[in-house]
Amino acid sequence: MRRAGLYANGRWLVRGIDLAIAPGEIVTLVGPNGSGKSTTVKLLLGLERPSEGQVARARDLRVGYVPQRLAIDSNLPLKVARFMRLTRALSHSDMVAALDETGVAHLTEAPMRALSGGEMQRVLIARALSLKPQLLVLDEPAQGVDMAGAIAIYDLIAAARQRLGCGVLLISHDLHLVMAQTDRVLCLNGHVCCEGTPEAVSEMPAYRTLFGGEAPSGLAVYRHQHDHRHLPDGRVLHSDGTVTQTCDTHECSHHHHDHDCAHHHADDQQAGKVR
Repeated sequence: MRRAGLYANGRWLVRGIDLAIAPGEIVTLVGPNGSGKSTTVKLLLGLERPSEGQVARARDLRVGYVPQRLAIDSNLPLKVARFMRLTRALSHSDMVAALDETGVAHLTEAPMRALSGGEMQRVLIARALSLKPQLLVLDEPAQGVDMAGAIAIYDLIAAARQRLGCGVLLISHDLHLVMAQTDRVLCLNGHVCCEGTPEAVSEMPAYRTLFGGEAPSGLAVYRHQHDHRHLPDGRVLHSDGTVTQTCDTHECSHHHHDHDCAHHHADDQQAGKVR
């Protein structure tokens, strides 16, 4: 994605988004509700057309998608095996292999409506992995599970990335705790507010104390470096005291900011890259 934006209902939902995901790279999007995380993903996957900027994907890109939630009618007699085969053919051996990879092969004949939150997430991830995706997109994959469950799910994702060599895009509503193996974190609020790498939770004294020296290695902390603040009327107060209508990076040339407004892109010809 290059300078991508979507304008709808009289306002910009997102604007000036630069995002590239390379094979084997894990990128996490964080931001408050309404910040444009889902809109950014829809643009990336081609579900929405950008109002400005460009979105390019590798030819015949295989995408595995794990939704934030899936509502199953309690009266619908849908078993896990049938769910895995919805919309496409999948051999029994491939189905079992995918479920086994996420630790739920024993649930093949279980009703979907009877699954716990953690079991449901593992089945959804298994279905996405059964495609052997080149890009794996997960919307809040650890939602509804405890910390131990979240770490276990993140370990599954890391293992899948290692095995498939796929790019991974995670959406997280937690602004600070992210998957430890994340290569880059992008904080969104209608635009990219800041970008960086997370710090391992296991290295933080507070977490070491909390877990008795066994801090969770699957989690990391992302420290935000914002140089502006969003005012109640939607305008932006910058660190130098100036106020603008947006903090889109095209305005950077008019202000002295604490951050470098240049965006660095890897070679556009890198095989399988999504941008």
